[in-house]
Amino acid sequence: MASSDATAPVRVVGGWASPFVTRVCVALRLKGVAYEFLQEKLGKKSQLLLASNPVHKQMPVLLHGGRPVCESLVILQYVDEAFPGAAPRILPADPYDRAVHRFWANYADAKLPTALRTLRRMVDGDGAEAAEQVAAALARLEEAFADCSKGRPFFAGDDIGFLDIALGSYVGWFRAAERITGQTVLDEARTPRLAAWAARFCEHQAVSRVMPDAGRLVEFGEALRAALAANAQRT
Repeated sequence: MASSDATAPVRVVGGWASPFVTRVCVALRLKGVAYEFLQEKLGKKSQLLLASNPVHKQMPVLLHGGRPVCESLVILQYVDEAFPGAAPRILPADPYDRAVHRFWANYADAKLPTALRTLRRMVDGDGAEAAEQVAAALARLEEAFADCSKGRPFFAGDDIGFLDIALGSYVGWFRAAERITGQTVLDEARTPRLAAWAARFCEHQAVSRVMPDAGRLVEFGEALRAALAANAQRT
């Protein structure tokens, strides 16, 4: 089978709460690609996941005709190339714009997972510094939105694209963090363009059904916290 065979079955290995998994599902829905979702169990990696991603042993993994593609940003690019006939494009057509969007997607992944990793500290009342770090990163991305969008609704223009999906995948966890801490993450006063963009992104037809609900994410965070504590007691 050729790796570009658009008719081959597509499966996504991952967990519903992961922003990195969410972005893969959004990309496939944007392209109109049917896929099967294989849910991983909390705290237990399946043999399929381990066999499909033996290097990092992390989700998500995209299986296209049984062939694995790993790392969410790599998967987004793969989906764009493997399904070229499906509109819209995920990556910008212009090489410079592609480079800029990749830069800011990498920036988001370098800075924003702090919002996830520090949920436990936020619960313990030690999240103010982490929240400010996230706010500073979002302020940078507010400037990037002004430059990339060129006055249109999304980073990619009139429809969502690579950078929209990469950054937008965190929105559910931002909202969950706001519920847990009582602190505003997407601040309309500090980052008004980004706050409005996030609302538009979540309403997009490719996003609305796969963006995790903030309440469910809060419950998931509590379950993960309990599982980590239980594992620590056993070791």
